[in-house]
Amino acid sequence: MYKRILMKLSGEALSGDKGFGFDDDNANRVARQIKELVDQKIELALLVGGGNIWRGRENTGMDMSKAHQIGIMATVINAMFMQEVLRENGIRARVVTPFPISGIAEEFEKMRVTDYLKNGEVVIFAGGSGQPFFTTDTGAVLNALKIDADALFLAKNVDGVYDSDPKKNPNAIKYDEISFEEVLDKKLGVMDLTAAVLCQENNLNVVVFDLNTEGNIMRNVNGDITGTLVYNE
Repeated sequence: MYKRILMKLSGEALSGDKGFGFDDDNANRVARQIKELVDQKIELALLVGGGNIWRGRENTGMDMSKAHQIGIMATVINAMFMQEVLRENGIRARVVTPFPISGIAEEFEKMRVTDYLKNGEVVIFAGGSGQPFFTTDTGAVLNALKIDADALFLAKNVDGVYDSDPKKNPNAIKYDEISFEEVLDKKLGVMDLTAAVLCQENNLNVVVFDLNTEGNIMRNVNGDITGTLVYNE
């Protein structure tokens, strides 16, 4: 069993089938699974994407640094929303950012954040890495390393890593386990290349799994990997 994890939630995970904005039922379903982890004394940090509000890389007509900064702020909105959903489900949560936002979020400080985790509070990282041109994948890896997480969990709308896009190729083959070296060689798109290299260099295992199946979070945390384990050889 993993004792401390960072789980990345895509913005789409908060919007459910709507694809944009928020879906309360979907968010509450995730929160109920998170409560199971907290009740079992598993220390949990979340990092949320912003794709349900804004996708900066798709705004090619805009200055890219500005487009990315808007995306960074979208993740703050999502973190605040998720904080309230968790609170409504009886879970204490803190929003933490790599930059100060007075009255909304706390700036990261390792000792304080690890104390929150040890006290059973969920820490929600917003703002990614705080810099444009870096994805929330990279932000997730950086924050997982900063809090000494046992593993990074990527909660997706697909049930693992495949050799090709399973939505386009019905014969795509799923990997139960795969090394970062193979992921990088085959450019499998588990995460962006910067994030994958960071994981490889720092021996941070990644678990990729389907968020939409009830109970999947707990199963994977307990070591029953329903998706794909990505590891360093």
